[in-house]
Amino acid sequence: MKSSLTSMVRGTVLAVSLTTLSGCITSPPADNLMPAPQNIAPPLVQSSTLEPYRLQVGDVLDIKLLYNPELNDEIVVQPDGMISTSVVQNVPAYGKTPGELQQKLLDLYKNELSKPHITVILRSFAPTRVYVTGEVNTPGEFITVGPNLTMIQAIARAGGVKPDARPTEVVIMRRGAAEDPKVYMASYRDAVSGANPSADVRLAPYDVVYVPRSDIGDIYLYFSQYIQQFVPDSFGLSYNVNPIATTH
Repeated sequence: MKSSLTSMVRGTVLAVSLTTLSGCITSPPADNLMPAPQNIAPPLVQSSTLEPYRLQVGDVLDIKLLYNPELNDEIVVQPDGMISTSVVQNVPAYGKTPGELQQKLLDLYKNELSKPHITVILRSFAPTRVYVTGEVNTPGEFITVGPNLTMIQAIARAGGVKPDARPTEVVIMRRGAAEDPKVYMASYRDAVSGANPSADVRLAPYDVVYVPRSDIGDIYLYFSQYIQQFVPDSFGLSYNVNPIATTH
């Protein structure tokens, strides 16, 4: 009985060790990549396809009235997405462009002023937050100001993926309008290897990026919880099956 158990454990350890080692070998870069240009500063290329900026919670706005400067306001987009000025209250601002909000305020101010001339100026941007969890080295909340992070950038902030991660099936959880949650799939491996650069999707504010554990990681977890406790200290192979400590 003891000999049979030892043989089973040895076989499990060997299988997990070999499979874990093979799972740590990442995909090589795509073989059709162009060499990076040398000694050339990349040009700043303007794009006509960029989406207009939409207001976020925490953005600071200046509301300027050309003919009524006494009604000028500096306001912050509230946690509920509304703004309030000295003239109107609880105006929806979240998700609108500054131009759309400007037109909305103009329509509302016409009820109070004969000829309002309003300008909405975005004074400062609210920080953008995304969250990375799962099989990454330093999961947590990551804050940026400016363009939203891409998937690769967010995972880099989290210290990269662990060897027991499943990089082809990264889950992105996003809350849309009316807090309607949506779930998307992305391939970190395709993006980071260059096989499909467009796979490096740009995240939305408050996205949650979850890197799942691979089947190899599940095997190791099972081994460490249910089998390793029966292996004698003299067995000496338990340290070889830890996918986190594996050297690439």
